[in-house]
Amino acid sequence: MDVIALLPRLHLLRFPVGQAYLWHDGREGGAGGLTLIDAGPAGSGAPIARALTALGRHPRDVHRIVLTHFHEDHAGGAAEVAALTGAEVLAHRLDAPHVRGEVPGPPPVFEDWERPLHERAVRLLPPPDFEHPGSVTELDDGDVLGLGGGAHVVHVPGHTHGSIALHLPRHGVLFTGDTVAASPVDGAVMPGVFNLDRGAVLTACHRLAALGAEVACFGHGDPVTAGAARALRAAAEDASRADGDGAAGR
Repeated sequence: MDVIALLPRLHLLRFPVGQAYLWHDGREGGAGGLTLIDAGPAGSGAPIARALTALGRHPRDVHRIVLTHFHEDHAGGAAEVAALTGAEVLAHRLDAPHVRGEVPGPPPVFEDWERPLHERAVRLLPPPDFEHPGSVTELDDGDVLGLGGGAHVVHVPGHTHGSIALHLPRHGVLFTGDTVAASPVDGAVMPGVFNLDRGAVLTACHRLAALGAEVACFGHGDPVTAGAARALRAAAEDASRADGDGAAGR
């Protein structure tokens, strides 16, 4: 696992598939302490604990784990990390039953070109029979969490029914989950893949662009650390235009 400093209060934790983020409130922001946005795949507990130690922190400094959605590369490590840290696990109310393991989550509706990408990603993930956290605090659109001076939960269905973004307006930081991604080839910002509803994802991209964030942190691909709102807006407009042209040509 790679640990990359993005901002004085923000580190990226990069796994073989997907990534998580560590936000540090210090003595500011009310509740203080550390927050993980996503928890990586199963088996991520020990690497995250080692990363915290290398940063001069203790696992028990992590107060909460906010999951952007239920997919195993983001939520698979949640139970293990919660057990190591004692942190509260939070997810949108529509994805929370899948995170808890009460019901299986719906599979993505793949575009043909996405299937080989998904097959390669699955080969890099641990077996899917990971442990589920026993308790998950349910979130909804508009909830405000006690980190970063007030973190706004933004419900962005489309990738999953309960996908969320987390917006820290005081710091200009936006965590998009898999609603938005950056290309591993050229870093271009783009709507995420492996979705339930691509049209809803495009609507969500436009909504996220309107938040005016300076920094955007994606579930896959390099974050945008300056001018994120412009990049998100351009990506949403280009994708909507391409989809419209494709529909017109059929």
